[in-house]
Amino acid sequence: MLCHLSALAAFIGVPFGNILGPLLVWQIKKNEFPSVDVHGKAALNFQITVALAALASVIVGFVLMIICVGWLFIALAILIGLAGLIFAIIAGIKANNGEDYKYPFSFQFIK
Repeated sequence: MLCHLSALAAFIGVPFGNILGPLLVWQIKKNEFPSVDVHGKAALNFQITVALAALASVIVGFVLMIICVGWLFIALAILIGLAGLIFAIIAGIKANNGEDYKYPFSFQFIK
């Protein structure tokens, strides 16, 4: 559960906390608990995906500000962040119940 919910560190002001939180928990506890290895990889892959999608949306948004439609991409970046928050909470609840959770739209960077 801590792997998933540690991603919320970004929302309290920790730079790259959404990636560093799951990475630290996963690295520290993956050898002690097999389920932490599975949940840690899933959380880390999803948070990397969210960070890349939000970054791409912001970059495209700033470039398109020239023709006055860039605000759509900035709004998309906010929605991506909100989706990351919601899916991390859902995954934390599922992990607390002993269930596996597969994040939607998550690329597999770490296998």
